[in-house]
Amino acid sequence: MSTAPGTDAGDSGSLAGRLAEVKGRVAEAARDAGRDPDAITTIVVTKFHPAALVAELAELGVLDIGENRHQEAQAKAAELGDLELRWHFVGQLQSKKARQVRAYASAIHSVDRAALVDALRSDEASVDCFVQVNLTEDPGRGGVAPEALESLAEHVLETAGLRLRGLMAVAPLGEPARPAFARVRAMSERLRRLEPTASDLSMGMSHDFRDAILEGATHLRIGTAITGNRPVAG
Repeated sequence: MSTAPGTDAGDSGSLAGRLAEVKGRVAEAARDAGRDPDAITTIVVTKFHPAALVAELAELGVLDIGENRHQEAQAKAAELGDLELRWHFVGQLQSKKARQVRAYASAIHSVDRAALVDALRSDEASVDCFVQVNLTEDPGRGGVAPEALESLAEHVLETAGLRLRGLMAVAPLGEPARPAFARVRAMSERLRRLEPTASDLSMGMSHDFRDAILEGATHLRIGTAITGNRPVAG
C-alpha cells in the first residue's frame, strides 16, 4: 500500500505543515511589499501527484489547483468532480486540446499564440485566461515575444468566450528572478492601456515567489514547496 498523501519519505513535514509555512512566507512578503496577503491567490500545482493529494488539499481549504498536462488534469477533475475546485491549466497547451481543457478549467495561464486563441473561442461560456510572455530568447520556452504582446492581447479581447485577466511568466533560469518579474510588471502597464481590468500577474513558483510578490504577483504557482517531492515513476 502506498504512503498517505503528504507523508512520503523524504518530505519535510506534513502537507498541512508545508502549506502553513508557505502561507506564512506569502503573508510576510506581502506585508514587506505593502500589500494585502488576501489579494494574492496561491495555486497549488499538483503535477504527477495523485488525486488523493488534491482531495487532502481541499480538506485543508485549498480550492485553486494547477496542472501542467491535459490528460492528467482531465482525469483528476473528473475523479474529484464533487469538490468545488478551481482548476488552473498552467502548462503549454496544444491547440487541438483547447476545447477539452475549457471543459474543466477555470483559468488557462499559458495563452501564447493566435492559433490557440482561435481554438479556445466559445459562444457558450467564458474562461479566464492569461497571456504568457517569454522572458528568454528561446522560443521553445513558451510565451509570446514581448514585442508581440499587444497584438496577441487584442486578439484575445476580440475573441468570444475569453476573459483576459493579465499576464503569466516564468523567470529565466540562471539569472535573478526579481528583475525578470519587474519586466513583466512593466509589460502589464502596456496591457492595461488596452484593457484596464487585465491587471493580474501570474508569476512566482516555489523558489522565487517572494520576488514575484514584491513585483506585484497576484497569482502564485507553487508546487514542491507545498506538495513535497514528486512521486518517482515506477
